[in-house]
Amino acid sequence: MISRLILWALRARWGLSIVVMACNLSGLAVITTELWLSGFFGRLGSDWVSTFVQVAIYPSIGAGIGIALAVRDRQRNFGWLDQRRPPTEAEARRLLQVPLAVTLRALAIWVPGVIIAAALIAHVTPDRDFAVVLAMFTLGGLESAALTYLIVDRLIRPTIPVVAEVLDDTAHWSSTVLMRVLVTFAVVGAVPLFMLITVLADPSSEYTDRVRTAIYLAVVGLSAGAVATAALARAVATPMHTLRDALDRIARGDLDVRVPIGSTSEIGRLEYSVNELATNLRERERMRTVFGRHVGEEVAARALSGPDDIAGVTNLTGDTRVVTALFVDVTGSVALATELAPHDFVTKLNRLLSIVVAATEENHGLVNKFEGDAALCIFGAPLALDDNATPALRAARRIRDEVADAGELDIGIGVARGVVFAGDVGADTRLEFTVIGDAVNEAARLTTEAKQVPRRILASQAVIDAAAEFERSKWELRDTLHLRGRKEPTPCWTDTPSRTSARRNGTAPQAEPQSAALPATAVDLATDH
Repeated sequence: MISRLILWALRARWGLSIVVMACNLSGLAVITTELWLSGFFGRLGSDWVSTFVQVAIYPSIGAGIGIALAVRDRQRNFGWLDQRRPPTEAEARRLLQVPLAVTLRALAIWVPGVIIAAALIAHVTPDRDFAVVLAMFTLGGLESAALTYLIVDRLIRPTIPVVAEVLDDTAHWSSTVLMRVLVTFAVVGAVPLFMLITVLADPSSEYTDRVRTAIYLAVVGLSAGAVATAALARAVATPMHTLRDALDRIARGDLDVRVPIGSTSEIGRLEYSVNELATNLRERERMRTVFGRHVGEEVAARALSGPDDIAGVTNLTGDTRVVTALFVDVTGSVALATELAPHDFVTKLNRLLSIVVAATEENHGLVNKFEGDAALCIFGAPLALDDNATPALRAARRIRDEVADAGELDIGIGVARGVVFAGDVGADTRLEFTVIGDAVNEAARLTTEAKQVPRRILASQAVIDAAAEFERSKWELRDTLHLRGRKEPTPCWTDTPSRTSARRNGTAPQAEPQSAALPATAVDLATDH
């Protein structure tokens, strides 16, 4: 019900005027009732009608001025609502000042009326109670002004979410929680108590008149206090519950949280900050995902868990460890790049690399880098493995089999094992996780030779020796080759055909698959790069 009235007051042309006039009339009604109960009307004598007519002149003029200004304020500050458009930045900033501006103007209209009314009424009373009447009218004006502030502040609240889309900061010093608490205290406590003190201190009033006036003021204070305190508590507690729920969702990992900004106080600033927190966390998570996609999840986690001072490169250099390196390269990539359109070649290459990534990551390895049509995969860094040879050999067989099933490209796979440096290299402004060592070079050389082997895989003796027995049984010594750049000959192993691969190639289980099992090209393998 209250929400409907607020929306009506916002949309109606006379809504703001009616709200302001109702607040001022409420203050005038409190003063009039107080004067009647305290016996002031009985002291005016027989000419009380003339006195009231004179007293009513200025309130009538002030009411007319207040109504005209309120209509102007409605058009100036809420005209964008009628035009069904968002406010401009200037309109949004003016809107935040409406409660204070309307309250100060109400006080300015009250001040002359208070002085005139007090002087006129005191002039016709026998005891010339100017101070008492002035105090009553002043306190009534303060009460109506404070009530105006609270109601207008509540009135503009539905527009704050729209204003927040225009302004980054909807907070205003005149609408802080402290200001609302102080004004609420004035409405429910300070002003009624001062009125009560004024009535009880009036020597011209009868005892019975002062008692009933005191009871009246106590009832007014308690009633207004209950309503104003409940409104204040709700204005603070409701957004706090919303903020608590939002932070709980963020803590559980739900970053698609957005709190509607509905206040011009510190609470509104807090709502804005929670939204910024969720946005920044979403962006950080997106960057982490993109980072992990480019360098690998393990490398991303290692980098993000390191020290904030990236300049301390000594903390990021890594260490030496024994790893198994798997190198995959496309056969005849130069010829393919010449024959195919770039887009078609990249499409085929991406399908191949998808196979490589899936097989490597599911065997707890890291695709360290893509080098054009080749890929370097590492098992044992940065994630240490008790056995890094077995998963590397398993991944090599899976890559070869799935690429053969696809039938689009021919590849060679080399697998080698040894001590390497695994860590970050580069400068303070640009770092890259990599592995450097003889095992990487050996894997690349084995890849070149593997392109000429029917099974398309060659593994070094060190890999076979370190693999588990069940995996080692699937491999056989192929040849001992003198790899380019190495002094000693290298025993090279290839996998034996399984029953499944034999059936796929249409041969007996014991027979080695022929080179036709995979598409091949006549391009010199050493010139692919």
